[in-house]
Amino acid sequence: MKAIVLDEYGGPDALRLTELPDPKVAPGEVLIRVKAAGVNPVDWKLAAGNLDAVMETHFPLIPGWDVAGVVERVGFDVEEYAPGDEVFGYIRKDTAQFGGYAELVSAHVRMLARKPAALSWEQAAGVPLAGLTAYQAIKRVGVGSGDTVLVHAAAGGVGSLGVQIAVARGARVIGTASGRNHDYVRQLGGEPVTYGAGLADRVAELAPDGIDAALDFFGGDAVDVSLSLLAKPERLASIANAEAAAKGGHYVWVRPDSADLADLADLADRGELAVHVDRVLPLEEAAEAWRLNSGGHTRGKLVLSVD
Repeated sequence: MKAIVLDEYGGPDALRLTELPDPKVAPGEVLIRVKAAGVNPVDWKLAAGNLDAVMETHFPLIPGWDVAGVVERVGFDVEEYAPGDEVFGYIRKDTAQFGGYAELVSAHVRMLARKPAALSWEQAAGVPLAGLTAYQAIKRVGVGSGDTVLVHAAAGGVGSLGVQIAVARGARVIGTASGRNHDYVRQLGGEPVTYGAGLADRVAELAPDGIDAALDFFGGDAVDVSLSLLAKPERLASIANAEAAAKGGHYVWVRPDSADLADLADLADRGELAVHVDRVLPLEEAAEAWRLNSGGHTRGKLVLSVD
């Protein structure tokens, strides 16, 4: 199979396209013919060695934890899927080596769900990591009907899905974004507010009675700004600042979860979760995708077309 690999920790220039043996398929796993692979910041951060202290990494490394594709064959004791089924998933294994930037990838059924019919391959590949991150953060702080929620980085890959998930749960969403993305946040169902100095005052003008929950998908001073607006610190979740937990909130690290992923698929098929794909690049241009992604100004998702 063709795959993008790194032979050691490095940046975009270290990526190369090569041929590798087809993956083995363990019991409980399926082999997926990848149609599209999502690009996420964690891909190039892992490749740079930023997770070396917490995650075993082996080389040559195939990056990528987001895929959408077709089941090619199944391993022992797999009854959930059959060859020809269309699936998508967050395929993070216990060690990093065999990711989704490849024509074929094996994944355990606990990482997968059936691809939503309403989404294209590229859109579906943009959902798993970002969608699960947003969904699990929202569940952690109990966002529900009648809540007013502050979403930091509402136009980004995680934030744009988080806005829609919160709205689908009946919440009012105030989302931070640059001025050029305000209309986009409105399209998602949120009320935009410009980030930066004075943010707390601008949010207070929109929600004079305060906010009920906050989701930090950005970092910086988002945790402290959120805590200044919240009555209950336990209703703060951050994916970017571990200090959130020490200050009474939650630090969320996404987990593969087939049930959560199926819920996201259901939202998409009901028309309550759309995926904006900012750009699709061929597999061999993975390095350019990383350069674009690391710029930090992508609206929605970057995706690699594999097959």
